[in-house]
Amino acid sequence: MQQSNLEKQEANLKQLNQKIKAEKNKIEQNLGKQIIKSANLDYATLTTPQIKMIAKKISAFLNQSQNNQ
Repeated sequence: MQQSNLEKQEANLKQLNQKIKAEKNKIEQNLGKQIIKSANLDYATLTTPQIKMIAKKISAFLNQSQNNQ
């Protein structure tokens, strides 16, 4: 009986973790889309090095903004 309860809790935990992961992915995709749209970038021409450079610049900007507050 106790093991069954633990198994149910474990299943619920796995489901919750999957929901959290899906929500994080959704937010990341939406953020990326908004950045690309706002910067008028073309999906077809973006390379991995360009994406990394853009991410570093945004990160530096956000970190600088937080430090200035």
